[in-house]
Amino acid sequence: MNRRQKVILIKFVSVIIATAVAVIAMINFKDWVNHSESMRAMEHLGKMVLQYRKENGSLPPDSFVDGIRENLEGSPRMGALYYRGQWINFECPPHEILAYTYRNYHSLILSEGYIVLRLDGRVEWMSKKNFEPLLGKQQSPMEIQMQQK
Repeated sequence: MNRRQKVILIKFVSVIIATAVAVIAMINFKDWVNHSESMRAMEHLGKMVLQYRKENGSLPPDSFVDGIRENLEGSPRMGALYYRGQWINFECPPHEILAYTYRNYHSLILSEGYIVLRLDGRVEWMSKKNFEPLLGKQQSPMEIQMQQK
């Protein structure tokens, strides 16, 4: 292999490596943006639910939450929302899960998990292994049965 061929090969490999790094960086950036927008939308939903609860003394119905969700900025990035308002009563503690959405990111930074809205309005990210046992403790058998249908 002569000198010219080596230079061409080195430049080709450099371009391939730079392209691969750029693609990986863009995937991670896209997932980070989607994650932050989903968290922001869930926080806004939490504020609206708390406001409704303060004004009316109870949690809003599913239709109210669906209406809010349609108007939320970043809502399309949130994914399918599971609202548990009908299963929560007045005796539930403030750390009860009120709503959640599953997200599966393909980046190196974020992995699969849930964005969780608590009854007191807190929004947090939970890994799948932490979320599923917690939700299982909080769900009634009737709720589990209804969710499977």
